[in-house]
Amino acid sequence: QQDQEIMDALNALIEKHPRWGFWMCYDRLRLTGHWWNHKRVYGVYTAMKLNLPRRKKRRLPTRDPQPMVVDARANAEWSMDFMADALYHGRRFRTLNILDEGVREALDIVIDTSIPGGRVVRTLDRLVEWRGYPEAIRVDNGPEYLSQVFKDWCQDNEVTLNYIQPGKPNQNAYIERFNRTYRHEVLDAYVFESLDDVRRVTRQWIREYNEERPHDSLGRIPPAMFRRQVENAGNSNFKLSH
Repeated sequence: QQDQEIMDALNALIEKHPRWGFWMCYDRLRLTGHWWNHKRVYGVYTAMKLNLPRRKKRRLPTRDPQPMVVDARANAEWSMDFMADALYHGRRFRTLNILDEGVREALDIVIDTSIPGGRVVRTLDRLVEWRGYPEAIRVDNGPEYLSQVFKDWCQDNEVTLNYIQPGKPNQNAYIERFNRTYRHEVLDAYVFESLDDVRRVTRQWIREYNEERPHDSLGRIPPAMFRRQVENAGNSNFKLSH
């Protein structure tokens, strides 16, 4: 078939870039040395029905299982996760929750209507100013964590990026448990009329969670107290498991 070469080239492009339209594909073909007439290419493109809406979803890369064991010390591994809720009048908002797994300490909860990858990185930069860099970060496969700006930040700062397997939230169980507590004690406990209200109550809750609230897995003491005990003892070999 005389157009087989064009079909193969288009199939290869669409397989890699399923959301590209005709002119994006055609320009890319020219950049890679294919100088077919655009009318000929478009005829093949439509014959292949590539001009119709395509809703193919890309498969996530294979992830290794993430064991739920972490060193009981600060900055061994952080975990991050998003939550969603709504104000009293219906306006939706998101929260970005960041937890130090080793000592179960809440580092931050960012609250806004949108929290893209760049905002995630700026939040991390602010945290490391007073906390230092984590050795690793555990996340799911959300688009913010798959963004190049987030992956570049981890690589540039020598932070290991541990993705959990898709559909396996139990591999991020520390922050999942934290999320449930936050929802029960804050998001489901109050009627909020503004984002500032959510932020104010959340800041107070974080302080109480870290400094006052006993944690069963830490020997029934608050996370900040546990961290200070570990730092004073210099015990970096003690392990915590879920």
